[in-house]
Amino acid sequence: MPQGRENFQQLLHSSFPIIIAETHDEQTVTRMLESIVNSCLKTGPLHVWSAVKGLEGVLERNTREWTVEGLDTKQDKASLDTSDPEAALKYIKENIRSGVILLPDFHAYLTNPAIVRMVKEIAHDYNLRPITLVFVSHAIDVPPEIERLAAHFDMSVPDEKRIRKLLSDEVKVWRLKQDNKKLQADMKTVDLLVNNLVGLTESDVKRLIQGAIYDDHAITHSDIDEVMQAKYRMISRGGALQFEYDTARFNDLAGFKQLKSWLELRKPFFVGSPAGDIDVPKGILLLGVQGCGKSLAAKAVAGAWGVPLLRLDVGALFNKFVGESERNVREALQSADVLAPCVLWIDEIEKAISGQNDDTGTSSRILGTLLTWMAEKTSRVFIVATSNDIQRLPPELVRKGRLDEIFFVDLPQSSSRTEIFRLHIGKRGHDATEFDFDRLATASEGFSGAEIEQAVVAATYRAHADGGPMLEAHLHKELSSTKPLSVVRREAIEALRSWAEGRTVNVE
Repeated sequence: MPQGRENFQQLLHSSFPIIIAETHDEQTVTRMLESIVNSCLKTGPLHVWSAVKGLEGVLERNTREWTVEGLDTKQDKASLDTSDPEAALKYIKENIRSGVILLPDFHAYLTNPAIVRMVKEIAHDYNLRPITLVFVSHAIDVPPEIERLAAHFDMSVPDEKRIRKLLSDEVKVWRLKQDNKKLQADMKTVDLLVNNLVGLTESDVKRLIQGAIYDDHAITHSDIDEVMQAKYRMISRGGALQFEYDTARFNDLAGFKQLKSWLELRKPFFVGSPAGDIDVPKGILLLGVQGCGKSLAAKAVAGAWGVPLLRLDVGALFNKFVGESERNVREALQSADVLAPCVLWIDEIEKAISGQNDDTGTSSRILGTLLTWMAEKTSRVFIVATSNDIQRLPPELVRKGRLDEIFFVDLPQSSSRTEIFRLHIGKRGHDATEFDFDRLATASEGFSGAEIEQAVVAATYRAHADGGPMLEAHLHKELSSTKPLSVVRREAIEALRSWAEGRTVNVE
């Protein structure tokens, strides 16, 4: 039985004349309505409309035969054209006495005042003619004129038990087609497949199970990877949430000893099974100087924990239409819930919620949506937020309880600068034995990690122009000719350090 059928049936019995179902899984909604109509005397018959076929007819209880109520002759059926939404609503208003009308993809027409008025009149006549209009689409902006007459149906996704049942059913079908041949699979791989399918709609689950089985007539680890890639594409396509394939390892992160130790202690409780009354880690805020590795650290968390990394694109959240920005945030956070366990990286979070130069209140509403989700979420989504300016962040976001800890990412210490030089020199194929890293660390006092990397890049170009290998002298020349951010913006960095003292945990 599809998830949510009982809730859907209760809504149909609650006397709301309009039901809004925002989901991509139109097929499951249709099957649920057919099942409810066939088994329940209270709903009346089911009518289905489409912009292509119009109002096709009514599905009578306990039969699969389609007829058009009120029209008895073939000539009348042929002459009726209800593909136009206004004509369909007029026919419903004048001819149908009771029932459920399923209206897929009708959201595009709810900007027409005449159509909205006709929907409202049908809804107002519910006590005389109990007709329930069910709008189903991926996204529906409900006009304020009919909002109070509508109930919203949240489409449940199949839980683990249901997914195992769907998998078992598909395996049985495959075996029948293969003369009862046994499907190759081990329980560990099956468990992984089921876990990775949690959060998707029933139709998507079935499609991905079929792909996994029929691709190579077995369930293997390669199927798990393909399922995950397909899942990421379905969830994050076209939205503010982007799947980051390039996750770093902690080996790529010089320094950050405190952060690495903190994360290592919490890893088993995030990626493993829940342990009694120990809370699942919520997230961290990385505050600090620009170019010192906050973004790389966010990637390293996902890489070290072996979970997907999702990046919330702050720029893609904002929309000129009222309410759309908040919708974008809700959809992005819902997608993150679906992809759990995962790391949600919100880069430069102050740009989304600081509210500077915002006369519409959009930033405040985005903040409210984010705070509500953080307080209520039960999924294993670990937030890594980065910020360059703590003063622009509201106190309700940075207080303990919303996030687990605030880490301060300062300019790298001497030992970390040595690691950074060694890392970038080795990455570019230079002979590390030819360099005095202690001298380089001393010469780069006050440099950020990004500035050290750029010095290595520039020195490589200079060596190529000289026609020989990169020498330590090339690096010293680049370092001496560069004014680091710690000099250019000394006052701002000192103010940031002053605020962080005693309030944050240093990553070193």
